[in-house]
Amino acid sequence: MDIKDLKVLIKMITETDITEFEMDNSDEKVVIRRGPKTEYVTVAAPAPQAFAAPQQQAPVAAAATPAAAVAAAAPVEAGETVNSPIVGTFYRAPAPDAAPYVEVGQVVEKGQVLCIVEAMKLMNEIEAEYRCKIVKICKENAQPVEFGDALFVVEKA
Repeated sequence: MDIKDLKVLIKMITETDITEFEMDNSDEKVVIRRGPKTEYVTVAAPAPQAFAAPQQQAPVAAAATPAAAVAAAAPVEAGETVNSPIVGTFYRAPAPDAAPYVEVGQVVEKGQVLCIVEAMKLMNEIEAEYRCKIVKICKENAQPVEFGDALFVVEKA
């Protein structure tokens, strides 16, 4: 394969969602991978701390602050969470007009796709790590997610 053919091949691959391409014939082997290697970085975030509003603030703002602190401290749901392994955009379905991968109350099998998190134009399928029942869907479709954000609350089935 000459350099011109290789350039055309690379251009075709970059214009699609393909992340890996491999071609092997008797004379040569071509492997093209794009996108970063998956690396996981764990960062411990400080625990949220409640604070008292200064006395000079308006009563409306002071009344809203404790309510926000209570909402933030409230537990999500009983069960385990499926968290986002990367920063990206959460999608419930493979396409805008397609049915969602899962619904609340549905029992899913180990390895079944729950959602997609798009990061840098790469669609990363998030799969169930074990057989479980979907208790709650924590994010809205097309909502940005951070590393470690809860995507689903599940119960082992």
